[in-house]
Amino acid sequence: MFVDLLLGLQWGDEGKGKIVDAIAKDYSIIARFQGGPNAGHTIKFGNKSHVLHTIPSGIFHKNLINVIGNGVVIDPIIFKQEILKLNESDIDFKNKLLISKKAHLIIPTHCILDQASEKSKGIKKIGSTLKGIGPTYMDKTGRNGIRVGDLFEEGWKSQYIKLKNKHLNMINNLNVDISFSLDEMEEKFFKSLDFIKKFSIIDSENFLFDSLKGEKKILAEGAQGSMLDIDFGTYPYVTSSNTTAAGACNGLGVPPTKINKVIGIFKAYTTRVGSGPFPSEIHDEIGKKISKVGHEFGATTGRARRCGWLDLVSLKYAVDINGVSELAMMKSDVMSGISKIKICTSYKQFNEETSRMPFSLNTSCLHPAYTEFDGWSEDITNIRNESQLPTNLKKYISFIEKNLEVPIKIISIGPRRDQTIYL
Repeated sequence: MFVDLLLGLQWGDEGKGKIVDAIAKDYSIIARFQGGPNAGHTIKFGNKSHVLHTIPSGIFHKNLINVIGNGVVIDPIIFKQEILKLNESDIDFKNKLLISKKAHLIIPTHCILDQASEKSKGIKKIGSTLKGIGPTYMDKTGRNGIRVGDLFEEGWKSQYIKLKNKHLNMINNLNVDISFSLDEMEEKFFKSLDFIKKFSIIDSENFLFDSLKGEKKILAEGAQGSMLDIDFGTYPYVTSSNTTAAGACNGLGVPPTKINKVIGIFKAYTTRVGSGPFPSEIHDEIGKKISKVGHEFGATTGRARRCGWLDLVSLKYAVDINGVSELAMMKSDVMSGISKIKICTSYKQFNEETSRMPFSLNTSCLHPAYTEFDGWSEDITNIRNESQLPTNLKKYISFIEKNLEVPIKIISIGPRRDQTIYL
């Protein structure tokens, strides 16, 4: 058997959680491969919305195993809070949620260091969620991080103290005014460690090897989006991990030869949270309307998302980097009622036009070039069949498929499970 990948193709917030939940029935295992609690995967069914930060999005399916892979960084405090919020959902966490021994831990001073580092940048701040994720990945690559498996080894607390003191020195050297109560944070942290140690802590790569040999179908779930990838995103306004398909191999220990199809998720428009370049951003009333109708606020931070037209330059770039084999277009319903819809099909820079992603978008000399379409006025939220979609929406879909050279297999027309059309 093979591993399928599901990942975002924009700047995150594409709706990955909904699609994982929608297609989870086709798999035996859902495995999260990167990122930390800066992720906010929202799943809505019945009259309830559930926001997951660390836990994979297949957790509500009783017959599925969910794996938090080695590429994920875990904040034990947030993890505990997330589990306790889900207690009323009658989930067998002991048997249905497995945690990699090699996943790194976010300790309290990681969060404090994140806050101090961001504040020291002033107006050039990245837009960090301040969850300590960047500093944790820095310690991972610096070879002095703490992994979940270390909690079961003698002497790990001395490792913790050494790392904490290193962070405190770094915070002091940044010379910024921030307030924090480390004693209070540490009290919660150590209680949360006792909590997390009760879960099934495994050698996740071996579990996945054995599962593949046992002909189990695995879906690898990514967090954030391709344009936030540490290597291929809009650097330096990116996250701290590899959000692209290659990150699944590193984040789960899955060999590239076992990757089957790659499902790319994108919105019918584009959003971005925080700082960083955004060529197709809309600054008028249409942008405000998209934000309001689409409820464009971060599931983790609550921050308002910037809204813009669909950008095919960056989207094609993400499709190529990830080797996307099929697409899911989200929030098509949000575009209903907009008389004229634009798609960015190229960039203009220094009197030249290009449809290829440039080295950097961090310049005022770069401007989007648009193709305009007639919109659709119909409410599509209750449609359940492809044939009932408005003609202009079908034209919109066809244009995107032609330019990306990849078929759109799923159209989302609302936040609920049943508001999904399979093409």
